Order: sequence, then structure tokens, then C-alpha cells
Amino acid sequence: MQDRLKPLLDFCQSLDLSDPVAACAALEAVFPFTGEYVQGIAETMRAGVADGSMCHMGEDPVRFSRVLKPSEETHGFSVDAVLMAAPGPRHRHPQGEVDLCFAEEGSPSFDGNAPGWTVYAPDSVHVPSVRGGKMLILYLLPGGEIEFLRS
Repeated sequence: MQDRLKPLLDFCQSLDLSDPVAACAALEAVFPFTGEYVQGIAETMRAGVADGSMCHMGEDPVRFSRVLKPSEETHGFSVDAVLMAAPGPRHRHPQGEVDLCFAEEGSPSFDGNAPGWTVYAPDSVHVPSVRGGKMLILYLLPGGEIEFLRS
């Protein structure tokens, strides 16, 4: 998976997450959601879920796994996968977050966003919520930083 994600991780190392709208636009311009590269990531993730190597921790409606630990090769990003059909735990993004969301069942939205790119600015807080179905989500966390909060 690291080889498949290398172009995305290379791009994200210089992506300014302080303006989520602009960051999403930049991601979509370079890595169109309907394009071969992004859809190849979806296929790889779905194969991982099917063979039990991805999203094998937790229980439905929220299953997850660590895909890559932060390292020099990942430009300090950790990469996680989540298969979710309900809200997850409230958390803060000290350095922001980049999400790539794929519809798996129904007509889901992630925090009100359609399948595709979602970006959270540094110091943002949310309860990640999927409504209207199930999504498979790839999370990139700069510095591997996430802070889980009490509700």
C-alpha cells in the first residue's frame, strides 16, 4: 500500500491544510476522485477489507486499522483506514487531516460531505459521522497526530 500511496503522500507533504476548501480543490485537481489513481486506491482498500488485512479492528458499525505508521518514507503521515456506518469518537486534529471517502453502501455522507476528498484544518475538532449508508475512508494524519476527546 505504501507504494500505491507514495504520489499522494508526496503531494500532501506540501499541502496547506489551513484552508480546507483550497486543499480539497488542490487534491481533486491532481487526484480526481473518479480518476484511475484514486479508484485504484479504493480497489486496494476493498481487497484489504475482503481479505481481512484492513479494517480488522473494532466492531461494526466502525471498524478500523493502521495502514502506515508515520515515517520518513511517508513524510511523517500516518495512514489509517476506517469502514464506518455510524459516528466515531470525538477528536482533535493538531496538524489537520486529509480524508478520502468511498461509498460502500447506500448514499452515505461523511460529516455532510459526499464521497471524495475532505480536509480538516489544524486544531479542528469533530465527531466523524457517516449517515445514509457505509463508507470506507482513508485518513492521512500529519505527524500521526490525533487527540481523542471526551464528549
